[in-house]
Amino acid sequence: MLHDIAVGVDGSPASLAAAHWAAQEAQRRGTGLTVVHAWHRHVHPASSVPSDRTEHDWAAQTLREAVRSVRTAHPGLRITERLMCDATADALVATAADADMLVLGSLGLGFVSGFVTGSVSQRVVARSTRPVVLVRAGRSAADEHLPAADGVAPEEIPGTPYREVVLGLHVGHPCDELIEFAFDAARRRGTGLRVVHAFRTPSRSAPEPSVTVPPVVPSEGPALYPQARAQAQAHAEGVVGAVLRPWRERYPTVPVTETVTEDRASVALVHAAQDAGLLVVGRRTNGHRIGAHTGPVAHAVLHHAGCPVAVVPHD
Repeated sequence: MLHDIAVGVDGSPASLAAAHWAAQEAQRRGTGLTVVHAWHRHVHPASSVPSDRTEHDWAAQTLREAVRSVRTAHPGLRITERLMCDATADALVATAADADMLVLGSLGLGFVSGFVTGSVSQRVVARSTRPVVLVRAGRSAADEHLPAADGVAPEEIPGTPYREVVLGLHVGHPCDELIEFAFDAARRRGTGLRVVHAFRTPSRSAPEPSVTVPPVVPSEGPALYPQARAQAQAHAEGVVGAVLRPWRERYPTVPVTETVTEDRASVALVHAAQDAGLLVVGRRTNGHRIGAHTGPVAHAVLHHAGCPVAVVPHD
């Protein structure tokens, strides 16, 4: 059963960019869009609320203006408005539970006011049982596509190829939900999928245990380190290939590029996502219904990647 795409809006440019991205995603999936704005009563209304308006009226206007903008750009899309009187993070997590995904706005290195403040957005990402996508302020439909040739009219841009989807893969926990989300996103866009796996070669003084690296540690000093690196690289490439083999068969129309590199995962992913249309990373829930942390890799890419970032929770 298909569920709506949900997006949280707070009147900021970032949330408006998120709303338009979510509308495009809803059209790609053939679903509707739920636009939600959360508010709650204060003893003293916030300074952003005009003195002649109630908090409820101001919240309703914020929601109406966001929906009006989306309807103008996507006239055929089914849109549901949801005004919720609740703590912002609680409202967004509850909305996400009934949606295919939740989309929020982000400034990357710094978050704007409203629901995308650092503490609130981190809580939403950490608590959501559904994928959460963060979209940078200023993103437009054209940014999902490769640069158009000179002389191409704005209305022709959607006909240009989509930028590729990038998936951060940790082969120690190759979650089906995460991999399927990335392959499906690439398929719907008719573009390629770049799978990035980063590993670290163990050193003699400080080995780093990982299923992605064979137990090869130099035994005769640093002269053998290149051999350990080569063996670790070959092993990692073999494991990545094995993990992806059934997914390549399931999605035969999706071109897949495998990038296996010795680096920190967050650095490798931010670099790979420079020209991407979407970056997909996972968040382990540690076996609990709701996770408590975004994880260091997801935390880093949410702050530094320029393209939209999808965080997919998994056990």
